[in-house]
Amino acid sequence: MHPETHLVLHRAHAAELRAETDAYRLAAPAERPRRLRTRLGWTLVDIGLRLAAAPRTLAPVP
Repeated sequence: MHPETHLVLHRAHAAELRAETDAYRLAAPAERPRRLRTRLGWTLVDIGLRLAAAPRTLAPVP
């Protein structure tokens, strides 16, 4: 591929990526409450898995 062609394609791709990040950045504040709820949910799942996987010691039976 010719160097100028490669450079033009690279610049076009970089511009597309910048446009996507700008769109995401503008939409991100609208999602904050849901993101917090999602994080809390996954934290509870993590805690539950840790409790379920914790080794349990049985009390000796007299």
